[in-house]
Amino acid sequence: MDVDAFVLTHRPTWDRLEQLIKRRRQLTGAEVDELVDLYQRVSTHLSMVRAASADPVLVGRLSGLVAQARSAVTGAHAPLWREFVRFWTVSFPVVAYRSRWWWLTTAVLFLVVTAVIAAWVAGSPEVRATIGTANEIDQMVNNDFASYYSENPAGSFALQVWVNNAWISLQCLGFAILLGIPIPYVLLQNAANLGVAAGLMFGAGKGDIFLGLITPHGLLELTAVFLAAAAGMRLGWTVIAPGNRPRGQALAEQGRAIGAVAGGLVAILLISGLIEALVTPSPLPTAARIAIGVMAEIAFLAYIFHFGRKAERAGEAGDVEDAPDVVPVG
Repeated sequence: MDVDAFVLTHRPTWDRLEQLIKRRRQLTGAEVDELVDLYQRVSTHLSMVRAASADPVLVGRLSGLVAQARSAVTGAHAPLWREFVRFWTVSFPVVAYRSRWWWLTTAVLFLVVTAVIAAWVAGSPEVRATIGTANEIDQMVNNDFASYYSENPAGSFALQVWVNNAWISLQCLGFAILLGIPIPYVLLQNAANLGVAAGLMFGAGKGDIFLGLITPHGLLELTAVFLAAAAGMRLGWTVIAPGNRPRGQALAEQGRAIGAVAGGLVAILLISGLIEALVTPSPLPTAARIAIGVMAEIAFLAYIFHFGRKAERAGEAGDVEDAPDVVPVG
């Protein structure tokens, strides 16, 4: 390549691109189109120079010009507060809303399995005998179950609960890389634990205490777990049935959506943990504690369905690549 001839030929193009970059906030529609076209052409020039010339000055000038043009074309990212607002009004709720049939189905199956196990344990002395001795079960239903929620300081207990529930949810999300196959087993373990506890409490005539302690935080906590499990299984299903998109693209989009779920669940599980630490063991009447849990669950579902449905109707999918940037406009 004759570098001097190349520079002489293309310098007007570079100069024009530089002029447009300097005026990028006052460009007309036609000039914006010209800016994009020149950016692509100068990017090609830079590739040619790098391949055929070792002139560091020329490479440096074109590299800087291309970088400035790229910034002008793609725009600056929205301020952090706008990204924060977008996450909570678009990214997280729309992913949860689009997965609604997955996590609602997961919830129904989980609760059915839990109820069956609870009825089995409550109605069978033989089954209860395999769980523990009469003294151990008596200790659990009359003391341990209730004291669990108040034996530690509220702050440390809230942190412990949050970490434990976040770990279960992250397991569900992490198992997505295995096509979500282990997720039903994780859910079955938790359904069995909850069902056994319910069966022992109801079998001992302590069902009201069980519901009074579980319901305030359990509604929101389990909903978060169901959502995490649904997102993980949905990613696994995407590998099997990507629809009309290339499998790699569908997997990448759903994988990025899982990131939104993980971020949202951190806050949801924190709220659940605070309710479990502050409301569940509080001296409030049982009806009041349950009412707080029900209101928290209704507020969460209303939030998801309002913002999620609104975002879906606007064509959003929760993919981080959908986040708008500030681009030059005329």
